Amino acid sequence: MGISLQGLTHLIYSTTTSKLSRTVEHSVSVTTAMASQSTPAKRQQDLQVQYSTYKNTLQQLAQKIGDVEQEAEEHKLVLETLEPLPGDRKCFRMINGVLVERTVKDVVPALRTNAEGLKKVLDDLVKQYKAKQDELEKWKNNVQVVQS
Repeated sequence: MGISLQGLTHLIYSTTTSKLSRTVEHSVSVTTAMASQSTPAKRQQDLQVQYSTYKNTLQQLAQKIGDVEQEAEEHKLVLETLEPLPGDRKCFRMINGVLVERTVKDVVPALRTNAEGLKKVLDDLVKQYKAKQDELEKWKNNVQVVQS
């Protein structure tokens, strides 16, 4: 029944080595499995970032379009109000935050020019929005999301 000290040491060493070997094998297999899963997870994360970027860009363009439309509508209302008035009538115009006294004949041409400029900017923004929306649709159609 006697186990020598050397036999006991050998038994402990082989048991420990066996457990360590199994732990290392398990660790390697888990790491390999995680690495193979991280590639699709990374791809999915990258795709989500791209999608979010597209959506944010579209939202920003829509916000700009709304702002420009509102400003163009304000210009239209002011022009409709000023056009029937006599040209020498006094009116006030805000220039860079400063209220300036002018006449209707001075203000109306400047307002028309600004309104035309806003219309061009609005048209450009709408084109950008449509182009970005088409780009997003193409991207969504071309993207291959693989789930395993």
